[in-house]
Amino acid sequence: MIRLVAVTAIVGGIALLVTAVSALSTPDANPPPAPAAVESALHRTISAAQDKLRRTPSDARTWASLGTAYVEQARVTGDPAYYAKAQGALDESLEHQPDNGWALVGLGALANARHDFTTARDLAQRAAAVLPDTAEVYGVLADAQTQLGLEATATVQRMLDLEPGVPSFTRAAYDLEQRGDVEGARTALERALEAAVVPTEVVFCRYHLGELAFDNGRLDEAEAQYEQGLLVDPRDVTLLQGKAKVAAARGRVDDALRVYEELVARAPLPQFLHEYAVLLRRAGRGDEAARQFSVLDQQFALLAASGGSDDLAASVAAADRGDAVTALRSAEAEWGRRQHVLVADALAWALHLNGRDGEALEYATRAAAPGWRNAVFAFHRGTILAALGRPEAADVLDEALRINPHFPDAGAARSTLAGLR
Repeated sequence: MIRLVAVTAIVGGIALLVTAVSALSTPDANPPPAPAAVESALHRTISAAQDKLRRTPSDARTWASLGTAYVEQARVTGDPAYYAKAQGALDESLEHQPDNGWALVGLGALANARHDFTTARDLAQRAAAVLPDTAEVYGVLADAQTQLGLEATATVQRMLDLEPGVPSFTRAAYDLEQRGDVEGARTALERALEAAVVPTEVVFCRYHLGELAFDNGRLDEAEAQYEQGLLVDPRDVTLLQGKAKVAAARGRVDDALRVYEELVARAPLPQFLHEYAVLLRRAGRGDEAARQFSVLDQQFALLAASGGSDDLAASVAAADRGDAVTALRSAEAEWGRRQHVLVADALAWALHLNGRDGEALEYATRAAAPGWRNAVFAFHRGTILAALGRPEAADVLDEALRINPHFPDAGAARSTLAGLR
């Protein structure tokens, strides 16, 4: 499945805002389930900013903070409607103070969230001219560069030099992971965890330590990271999703499906809907899987209506539901906008599904070139090589299973290998 760490890693900034406001909860004889820590923190941040703006409506910095918080709210809830609120608040900030750097940072984060990475890069560069020594500027810029398939290491290093904290260490981890340095990525995430101050930051770090372990086949370590995060926040949806993946990998499919059912009800994020649909189909519950894929289509439509697009996720979802034509059309559209390795892999797989293996191999090779230890990349490349009758196919499929013997298509990789030997 797709994991875009850097694009959404603005939790540190939100956490800093939260430390400045007090809790607003009141006693209740029959309280509903407590929201996750990150949701509570965002509510407090937004409420505090709104209250301040009622008293000082021309405060450009607070309008920018409110807009950035709405961007994060959209990510956490899976509701793209917050993008319009974010745009309005950030535009208001610029009305009161044209070219203020914090509004440009917020607009850059919003553009990243909408997957308009070229605009995000341009906004971050404008912000850097105003706030050259502000770490958040380089976070937005690094996210945009990464997703455009550009070199981001120097930008991440600049961010680390300015502010070695959770947002910078987690971006460093993603940069290292994409270049195949798994141990370096783990060290960076452990540094992030050491720097974490508030529960939202701890949860964020535990989740990504778990994801790194899961993607490299270390189930026990992954589960331990998710569990330790849940001790801090038992309601966090990302950690519950991690536990569901571990349960599915261990063969406890019914347990995993129960968790996914809860997750998509609480936060219908495209990633959760996609994983739930795929797992339902593998469990032989095709009608229910089709309904979840329909909900996922609705989420893509909502994103488009809010000014965003995610043809990468649309391509992967179409491929997984057997719609090869849509998978290819979406992958080509995304590749036209950016050349990240995840897009190269999606395009390679879509070409393969359409019987164009000669072209597919070119993109599968581009996906593998930076050295990312990614079982899905290796599985796709090995399958394409097998379709072309190339002798190295078995070695590449073996590599996929060595990286992560529990990835979702591991069974298909083993079947293809058995046919080659």
